[in-house]
Amino acid sequence: MAQKIRLGFTSGDSNGIGYEVIIKALADARMFDMCVPIIYGSSRAFGLYRKSIPETEQLNTNVINNAADAHSKRINIINCVPDSLLIEPGQPTEAGAKSAILSLDAAFKDLKEGLVDAIITAPLNKHTVAAAGFGYTGHTEYLIDKCEAKGGLMFLCTNEMKVGLVTNHEPISKVASLINQDLIISKLHLMNDSLKRDFAVVCPKIAVMGLNPHSGDGGSKGNEEIKVIAPAIEQANKEGILAFGPYSPDGFFGTNMQYKFDAVLAMYHDQGMIPFKVLAFDSGVNFTAGLPIIRTSPDHGTGYDIAGKGIANPASLMSSIYMAIDICNNRKLYDEINANPLEIQHFEGPKREKTILPD
Repeated sequence: MAQKIRLGFTSGDSNGIGYEVIIKALADARMFDMCVPIIYGSSRAFGLYRKSIPETEQLNTNVINNAADAHSKRINIINCVPDSLLIEPGQPTEAGAKSAILSLDAAFKDLKEGLVDAIITAPLNKHTVAAAGFGYTGHTEYLIDKCEAKGGLMFLCTNEMKVGLVTNHEPISKVASLINQDLIISKLHLMNDSLKRDFAVVCPKIAVMGLNPHSGDGGSKGNEEIKVIAPAIEQANKEGILAFGPYSPDGFFGTNMQYKFDAVLAMYHDQGMIPFKVLAFDSGVNFTAGLPIIRTSPDHGTGYDIAGKGIANPASLMSSIYMAIDICNNRKLYDEINANPLEIQHFEGPKREKTILPD
């Protein structure tokens, strides 16, 4: 029997809905047939939020000191967040931010050491973690830096639709100055490689969005499409990537063109996130592509307004679990298939003299 995949869960902001959606997702006993769950956080916080969900009070938990000691049929908890941090559901506090940072650091450490196969990150509040000295604009930037990677791709995914971003959490006033041919080509390579290795797409087709209204209307509303985006697409085609565009995002998403491609590359955060969340809020997954590790996350935020009320929807967190497992399996298969490939041999047959017939 194949060994079950070990999934590490960060608790996110302890005042948000992270614990609740994790508890609800793992309440289905069938989850333990697919993975070994390990939560990095606080057993005290877990117990507090479990009380707000009566149907989950009988869940079996197992407090451990090391991921290697995880029980395959229980929810394992590593206490990496001190009980002294105050829990105030629905409130953006420094304590909630610190709990998210401590949880993420502990989970990433075990991920890098191979003690877990993938991590699923519950939401944090970007403002409060910044105030607490986090030093990154989000999970994606944290993971890229910690992995010492040249780059990564914020990749929003469902089974039917995938949207990646050229720029992530940048102010709209800076987006145009940040976009260049090299960056777009780099993101296209990350997306193309991820579609093949992580999602088992043999020959990906990628749609590239424009930057300006109506993709610049031939330069009358901006020339980035002409000077930057179109040349980047052309160069990517020469490098073996099937990229098309630039398309005007309003018409593209408005006519459901996204379903005719394997993925879409958007130029900035809201250009990609708004249509994705409108179409797939309950099932969407945020995946960080292009890294040696596997990380998925629900596509929603901390949900302070509903925290502690027992009404948070775990569907996106469950999709994150399924996708992390699928990516683990897909990567393993892809790497096995492509390991030590046979060299292509070219043989020349015997040379024959041409017979020239008379006219």
